[in-house]
Amino acid sequence: MSSLSAVPDGTRPPPKGRRRFTVDALFTDHRPQAVGVEDLPTAKEIRLDRIEPDPDQPRRSFDPERLDELAASIRREGVLQPIAVRYDPDRDVYVVVHGERRLRAARAAGLPAIPAIVRDVPEDRRLVQQLMENVVRDDLNAVDRAAALRALKTQLGDAPWEAVAEVVGIRRSRLFQLLGTEKLPDRVRDDIRGGRISEKQSRALQGLLPAHQHALRDAIVGADLSAEAAMEIARALKRAGIDDEYDAAARFIGQRAADSRNQPQHPDPLSQAAALLAAVEAAVAHERGSAEALAAAARSAKAPPFDGDRLRGEVLALARTLSRTPADELVPGGAAYMPLSMLRGTLDALLPTD
Repeated sequence: MSSLSAVPDGTRPPPKGRRRFTVDALFTDHRPQAVGVEDLPTAKEIRLDRIEPDPDQPRRSFDPERLDELAASIRREGVLQPIAVRYDPDRDVYVVVHGERRLRAARAAGLPAIPAIVRDVPEDRRLVQQLMENVVRDDLNAVDRAAALRALKTQLGDAPWEAVAEVVGIRRSRLFQLLGTEKLPDRVRDDIRGGRISEKQSRALQGLLPAHQHALRDAIVGADLSAEAAMEIARALKRAGIDDEYDAAARFIGQRAADSRNQPQHPDPLSQAAALLAAVEAAVAHERGSAEALAAAARSAKAPPFDGDRLRGEVLALARTLSRTPADELVPGGAAYMPLSMLRGTLDALLPTD
């Protein structure tokens, strides 16, 4: 018997000139367009009756007109971007992680199913991912973002707000601006959700007496006051010392609004300070184009060149003001809370740590 015949079946080398193919190779896409492309095993076409929204997701309101527009687009072109879902084995359903607007619009468009990517998302990461999806893209109104950030703070074991801002990837000054909406009346928060008042306009209402808030809110909606004009009127209203009554405040606001239409508008100092501080933080982080943006912001604010003596004098002026600041002005909604929060974030970014 030859030595070759002694080799067990299945282990003999293939005859020369022949290539051995695996079953996987037979089904591999060798076309040029497949180079560098890999199929996703988790991509599915899922019936809509198998999918339900996440009851804990941050978004609480959906613009009906925008939903109708999206539904019309889906009727024409289909769903261009898959939603993301997770499978709940206890109830045998798929729960939305990202894309509830697309799910609602697909149902309105009459689709039987929707493309989806199935993800295994740990419970402690779901809210973080949903916030990243909505907050970073500014695709969520300020009131719902504030509520979601507070829920995330709880989920992170009551972590400091600075840690929450870092997890979501927004500046602390921006986080505190969002949290300021929680101090507003229910009616104003509904206006923000409905798009009748912008978050920037709503800042003028913070710290006012309740009747004054409602009077200024009506003026913002009725007269379409800009955020800058509303802030100027709010400051004047505080200085006027009007009692907590609606009619007197409404008359005062109406007169100030009429006067402002005949006068050149000046930039809101707090908004200007926020823009400058944000530009400084971006430059410290070496974000793309941040150096040019900071230079432009400094020119716009007519900022003089750095002077150590001026800096020491301005710090002394700030210290004098802080020494006379009442405690109730240092809490959310107080006049000192917002500017000092923004300043703290910038100082933390500027000063080196060990």
